[in-house]
Amino acid sequence: MMNQELLLSWRRPLFPVRKQNPNNTSIFKARANLQQVVVTPKEKRDLRKVKREEKRRYNWREEVEEMLLQKPKKQFSSWKEELNLDKLSVMGPQWWILKVSRAKGKDTIPRMMQSLHKNFPHADFKVFDAAVYEKSKLKNGKISVKPKPLYPGCVFLHCILNRELHNFIREECEGVGGFVGRMVGNTKRQINKPRPVSKDDMESIFEEVKEKQEAADKAFEEEVSSPSSSDKKVSNKAKSRKGPLLGSTVRIVCGDFADFSGTIKKLDKKRGLASVGFTLFGKETIADLNLSEIVQEQKL
Repeated sequence: MMNQELLLSWRRPLFPVRKQNPNNTSIFKARANLQQVVVTPKEKRDLRKVKREEKRRYNWREEVEEMLLQKPKKQFSSWKEELNLDKLSVMGPQWWILKVSRAKGKDTIPRMMQSLHKNFPHADFKVFDAAVYEKSKLKNGKISVKPKPLYPGCVFLHCILNRELHNFIREECEGVGGFVGRMVGNTKRQINKPRPVSKDDMESIFEEVKEKQEAADKAFEEEVSSPSSSDKKVSNKAKSRKGPLLGSTVRIVCGDFADFSGTIKKLDKKRGLASVGFTLFGKETIADLNLSEIVQEQKL
């Protein structure tokens, strides 16, 4: 008996057996019911018929036609039509970027506008030069104004552009290099087609110029209210003139030879160096020193 009890104790599981949750039993029952459902051959045939009818109703051509309608059409039917610059007039008045030579000077824009109004009297033109006009006060008290371009070599023109106007600006206007755009065409022929500037970009450019102009005017007002720059320049020149001269006696202030006195043998004001000769152990010694290390001795 003892041996049987020992064997039974060894057969018992080491870990306690989990009890089944009563909620899980309903799930197991539902699965068993589904497995017991059997579809008859007739019902299978009916399901096949329904699937066939669905496939017949589906028309792939209608779906393709809808996709083609939604797809954006090409703006130009051929590459030759894309090269036609008269199509630009359809967009109406736009802002365009002109490349202007900086070597020709300030008269390029006025001359261009004069020739445009003369040859195209019925057209409306506007020019915007994105520049900040900086003011400065001269020695004689006058105020000079100089333009500082934000986009050097570029001018913004507002007009209705077509082929005739494009060719006139590019060929007849002196100092104008043409429009900013992109290359279009193919290997046979290519042209630089102008590209308009969007309204949002132009508004941001207007705001940028306005902010920088206000900052420049404010800086000029602060400069005028403070001591003038001309007085500062005069004082700096006077200070430079007051420095030690060639042959004058100086005293060394700092360095290895501090408190020695000597005379300037060579002077280089651009580099700020001076060769000073003084007596050391009864012999004349010459040392190259900075001008900040020496001070001119005052005569009594």
